[in-house]
Amino acid sequence: MTLIEEKRRLRGVMVARRAELSEERRRAAADRLCAAFFDEKPFALPAVVTAFWSINEEIDVRPLMHALVEAGCRLALPVVQGKRQPLVFRAWSPGDELEAGVFGTFHPFGHREVLEPDALLVPLLACDGEGWRLGYGGGFYDRTLTGLRARRRVTAVGVGYDEQVIEAVPHGPDDERLDWLLTDRRACAFV
Repeated sequence: MTLIEEKRRLRGVMVARRAELSEERRRAAADRLCAAFFDEKPFALPAVVTAFWSINEEIDVRPLMHALVEAGCRLALPVVQGKRQPLVFRAWSPGDELEAGVFGTFHPFGHREVLEPDALLVPLLACDGEGWRLGYGGGFYDRTLTGLRARRRVTAVGVGYDEQVIEAVPHGPDDERLDWLLTDRRACAFV
């Protein structure tokens, strides 16, 4: 089986696993995510932080986003520029309207300031104990992290439900490791 086939198979498994979580479990996870973050503090505050607007059954990071704003952070959300392009991040504050993007995403309008982050909250389908992340397959975060890390120090924090942690994520030379994992039950650094 090729790497692409392995990842495709695992994506199907992980999407199904996430979809099985109850609505009650999802709501509780969003609140516990904040506690896990502030217990360990994966990066210094205040900071410029990119988050993501949760889609499908992704963990809801909005309570954490609000808490980060209260802690003095500036927030931004990702914008897909095009196939095989890195993401850009536009400023966002609670209450700002969003517009529909590609793949069912939502992002700030084009007139909003583009920010370069100190830290990124990165959505995931799966993560392993070495910091390898399985995303949706577009490579957007990998390309973005490669570019950012070539210019400056950034902290990439994979965010998801604890059920998304698995033994091993297949990875290749174009994949970027995470610096931290944040779930509703833990926050841990990858060495």
